[in-house]
Amino acid sequence: MSKLPYERPVIQRLNTGSMNKFGTRTEYAPVTHIENVSVKSLISEFGSPLFVISENKIRQLYSDVTRAFKTRYPRVQFAWSYKTNYMNAVCNVFHQLGSWAEVVSGFEYNKALKNGVPGSKIIFNGPDKTDDELTLAIRNDSLIHIDHLDELYRIIELAVELKKRPKVAIRVNMDVGIYPMWDRFGFNYENGQAWDAINKIILTDKIDLVGLHAHIGTFMLSPQAYGVAASKLADLAYHTKIKFEKNIEYIDLGGGFASKNTLKGSYLKGSDSSPSFDDYAEAISTALLNAEYTKEHMPLLILESGRALIDEAGFLLGTVIANKRLSDGRRSTILDFGVNILFTAFWYDHKISPAQDFSHYTEDTVLYGPLCMNIDVVRENVTLPPMKKGDQVVVHTVGAYNMTQWMQFISLRPNIVLIDTNGKTHLIRAKESLDTLNSQERMPAHLSSFKL
Repeated sequence: MSKLPYERPVIQRLNTGSMNKFGTRTEYAPVTHIENVSVKSLISEFGSPLFVISENKIRQLYSDVTRAFKTRYPRVQFAWSYKTNYMNAVCNVFHQLGSWAEVVSGFEYNKALKNGVPGSKIIFNGPDKTDDELTLAIRNDSLIHIDHLDELYRIIELAVELKKRPKVAIRVNMDVGIYPMWDRFGFNYENGQAWDAINKIILTDKIDLVGLHAHIGTFMLSPQAYGVAASKLADLAYHTKIKFEKNIEYIDLGGGFASKNTLKGSYLKGSDSSPSFDDYAEAISTALLNAEYTKEHMPLLILESGRALIDEAGFLLGTVIANKRLSDGRRSTILDFGVNILFTAFWYDHKISPAQDFSHYTEDTVLYGPLCMNIDVVRENVTLPPMKKGDQVVVHTVGAYNMTQWMQFISLRPNIVLIDTNGKTHLIRAKESLDTLNSQERMPAHLSSFKL
């Protein structure tokens, strides 16, 4: 019989009456398996820390969002946001499900091409597109979303040089009642910039305006804001039709749908406060269906949702390194992963579960990563049972942005594993080594040797 861990005596204030934010903790079971695969076996085979992605969960989320929109609006197309998670295996799950590609950089554009996405099914967003990248996109008949006038003028020049009519949309920013307003990207609706860009495109007659695009923000908790955006884009499209007899083929409302993560400082958990796909779909479809469209000219609705379609499919497995008491008496636990690979810890209170059975005794704990930086805080305060060195934890809802914004600061980036729909594990990105870093470096000859 193994020796039981010591648990010090504690006096704990009990809460009576109705529950509130200071009330008793929510009980939850240890997470010992992900998609019926043992956490401990995953760590044993692939190491710790380890990112795990559930293909089942991706497919479920995609099914949920397509059902929500396609039952409310007749023409819907999703485009997978590469910046959210551009692991090729993840992207191809979405492409298998029918999603186009939405990219914001040249390397993402080329990733999509190499994944087999036809150029005509790639949406090229972002304010920084080089001449070579624009040329490639024009030759591949991609949809180019124009961010500013300098880009518009350059595309017109390239169209003349290449003797080809690029298909473009303009990005529109607007007041949707959410502050601060995202107005650094695109052309403003209220002050006439958007209408000015439309006039220039159509009257120059060198490129084809086929769409209007808006991305109003990130982790948007107000579905009605999307309704406002849809109405304003529909208004632009309607007046373009009236003035120029030009039909806008699609309206792209970008992404920004909230996942079930919990924002720092939030009173309620994300699972309780984040809108559902149905909430977003109702607001958007109602706005478009009530616009001045005839049945024959209803635009295609494009959505670039990333976070809400991948966050819940991602897990981060890790191991306890040590425990210590802070000077104020609080318990702190040090884990083998930090904000270098869990970047979203800066704005989310991620749910963290022990990966083994635990006692009913719990304690408020600070979770730190292993980096030699004071900002390396995984959770500022979380109620957890005591965990000893070598115990494992599971961090939930980490599929968005962590695998694209991570960095090899102090510790190298770990393996990523996909669990397929049959429960089989696949290594989809190998962990880095010193050779990974050194392969990109070059040593000047005069610095190649030294004596100490």
